[in-house]
Amino acid sequence: MKNYIIIVLLFLNTVSFSQEKDSTALAYKKRVLEGVEVDFLLSYYQQKGIHSSVSGGMGSEKLTDLASNFTVSIPLNDDDVLTVDAGLSAYTSASSSNINPFNATGASGRGGDDDDDDDRRVAATGPYGTPWQASSGASAQDVLGSAIINYSHSSDNRNFIWSSDIAFSNEYDYTSIGFGGGISQLFNNKNTELSLKASVYLDQWRPIYATELHEYARYGTNFQNNGFFSGVTILNQSGIASTGYIPSDFKPWNATNRNSYAVSFAFSQVATKKMQFSLFLDVLQQEGMLSTPYHRIYFADKANYYIGQAQYIPVYETNQNRGVYHLADDVERLPSTRFKTPIGSRLNYYVNERIAIRTYYRYYWDDWGITSHTASVELPVKLSDQFTFSPTYRYYTQQSSKYFAPYETHFSTETYYTSDYDLSTFTTSQYGFGLHYTDIFTNAKIFNFGLKNIDFRYNHYDRNDGLQANIVTVGLKFVEE
Repeated sequence: MKNYIIIVLLFLNTVSFSQEKDSTALAYKKRVLEGVEVDFLLSYYQQKGIHSSVSGGMGSEKLTDLASNFTVSIPLNDDDVLTVDAGLSAYTSASSSNINPFNATGASGRGGDDDDDDDRRVAATGPYGTPWQASSGASAQDVLGSAIINYSHSSDNRNFIWSSDIAFSNEYDYTSIGFGGGISQLFNNKNTELSLKASVYLDQWRPIYATELHEYARYGTNFQNNGFFSGVTILNQSGIASTGYIPSDFKPWNATNRNSYAVSFAFSQVATKKMQFSLFLDVLQQEGMLSTPYHRIYFADKANYYIGQAQYIPVYETNQNRGVYHLADDVERLPSTRFKTPIGSRLNYYVNERIAIRTYYRYYWDDWGITSHTASVELPVKLSDQFTFSPTYRYYTQQSSKYFAPYETHFSTETYYTSDYDLSTFTTSQYGFGLHYTDIFTNAKIFNFGLKNIDFRYNHYDRNDGLQANIVTVGLKFVEE
């Protein structure tokens, strides 16, 4: 796959050089971008569910995320545009907080739980936790920062465009660096377009592990007399103190890189005055550490051990559990390579000057055994010259990975295992609407920038395994005057 990427990048350079030598420059050409454009996007996301991957496939998935993106497009001359996109995303997560669950604020009465109808609290004299409530540990929240710089050049006749970009993102335990390039060629009076893009991402984990596994890796088989576990009582399935817990299957990763290579092909055609369609194909290859190091695994053929209050062990898998946490046998283990191939199409049909129909379909396959189908439809309705209302619906169905199994059903004899429900069999429905406002004359102004449009979108997401989410986004576009 790496060789294919290098060939594609060399092809991009060769074609772009030949285009620069095109002697058919037009006497007059319109600028690709008339002035500086600024886009600002703010989104809020919240979800709840019952299949936390951090807790081995069960427990609270309550999460909130506030994200913002700021994009500036700058015309460098008639042909070239520089675009800078910067974003920040801040989240709080009940699931990831339980990387270290043994100080659960919900159980101690200092924080919220995931059951709005039951506000019972318990007291405890030692460490305890529960997968159904958020811990107050450092992993309960994080901030992701990202930036993308893109440079694009259009030929004199505007029929050929090449671009290149570089990307960077960072959060507490993960850093990503990416770069890529692409070309687009228009034919048939710009009614036909072919495009090719290639990208490479070189990522690096800084693994953090579940508390019990971190201490085992640090102190070895004597870990119960050192560090966090010094003086802490471990309980067996019967709630009796035991020293039998040894997570011998766990071994930290040595190689922590994750590299991704992708090539994308697209074809777009204006078929009639009212209809346009496009086809696309992506080929993606990943290699390296493709597992998430803090996703716990519990084996069916291993004895169970806990920290916390013994009376909650019988109700461990329900949100009545307020004070005990199951110690992990290992963490998620997945192959070091993954090959993905999505293929799909779009069809847009303009019914009349007021109504259009936008449809989308994608089929996905990978060598982990996952297949999926995605279909969506959007119906923009022009209410006036300034307002457009767009109801939307999206359906998704997925067949699970061959490496997935629910909480405490994997066996220690397996090579690969995960209890991440994102890799399970499920179906989803997402429905919502958008409201688009266009100010033709850009009457509202900030400094020398006029407000061009405002976009508001709301979507509700339902997954048949209990996960629900709501997403609200607001976008503003300003243009230089």
